[in-house]
Amino acid sequence: MSGTGPVAVVGGGAWGTALANAAAVAAPGEVLLWLRDAAAAQAMAQSRENARYLPGVPLHPGVRPSADAAALRRAGTVLVVTPAQTLRGVLAALSPFLGPDTPLVLCAKGIEQGSDAFLTDVAAAVRPGSPLAVLSGPSFAADVARGLPTAVTLAAADGALAARLAAALSGPSLRVYHGTDPRGVEIGGAAKNVLAIACGAVIGRGLGESARAALVARSFAELMRFARAYGGRPETLMGLSGLGDLVLTAASPQSRNFAFGERLGRGASPEEAAGGKLAEGALTACALVALARRRGVEMPVAEAVAGIVAGEIGLDEAIAALLSRPLRAEHEPDAGTVAAPPHPADPAAAKDVGAG
Repeated sequence: MSGTGPVAVVGGGAWGTALANAAAVAAPGEVLLWLRDAAAAQAMAQSRENARYLPGVPLHPGVRPSADAAALRRAGTVLVVTPAQTLRGVLAALSPFLGPDTPLVLCAKGIEQGSDAFLTDVAAAVRPGSPLAVLSGPSFAADVARGLPTAVTLAAADGALAARLAAALSGPSLRVYHGTDPRGVEIGGAAKNVLAIACGAVIGRGLGESARAALVARSFAELMRFARAYGGRPETLMGLSGLGDLVLTAASPQSRNFAFGERLGRGASPEEAAGGKLAEGALTACALVALARRRGVEMPVAEAVAGIVAGEIGLDEAIAALLSRPLRAEHEPDAGTVAAPPHPADPAAAKDVGAG
């Protein structure tokens, strides 16, 4: 993609496997799928499927699973598809094997716990000077891996780089749009996971489709307010990585975040609702709320989710609090939106990103 080597995908979960398949379809040549676990890489190479995360979906012939980090040295572009909370550690461990000019495409959706840092800030701290892009949008790994029609967004500060990467990843069934608002794209991907938990809880509690539709609309208003406060462009959030992704994850049990919320709605504890699976929204909720408060942005739905996940408030109490909020004009801006100037990055949110 960068013109100096093949594509590599870091992370052998469902999404990493799906993107490796898509990259192999989009361009001829080998796609390296790097896994930390050598035994898992060997098993995948032999069976030609990811039996743990995508059973029954064959690997494209051009995908080569491997645990050899040194093989990343040949990569022209690296798609980083590890969970948001592991990004810092993975990049630090792999940094000796990555070229200084190798573009990194961040494909996780979240905000780092502890530092409250956006993932582009985490990557920039670990890999200063590396070209960065963000890939997000309404997509389920199984759909992409099977070649079902899907559209996503890829954004980089360098518009020419974004266009090249998008073109190189686009194939017959995966359409990759490009843009120059990585902050907006990563906010859309991270925040919608938190808000999708609330939508799942509404359905799990049996509150009905009308309630879910209202919650989706009000959640999107929160998403827009937050994005504006942190420099995201409204048109970005109106697209695939904001509205599109929220609509998908707020309505389908295929979404881990929606399913997590649905189980909460049925009375499960946060630990029971997780069921041993990763729901990025549960890990992002507190960081999202902390950043919103820092800029004075009202996010009552996100705050309710953060309180429930932290065990500070029960679901029925949270619902009652949301329904008892004062009535207001539907499009009335909150104080944070009016006061906060556009910011391409938030220095306060990037605290500690240089550590480890």
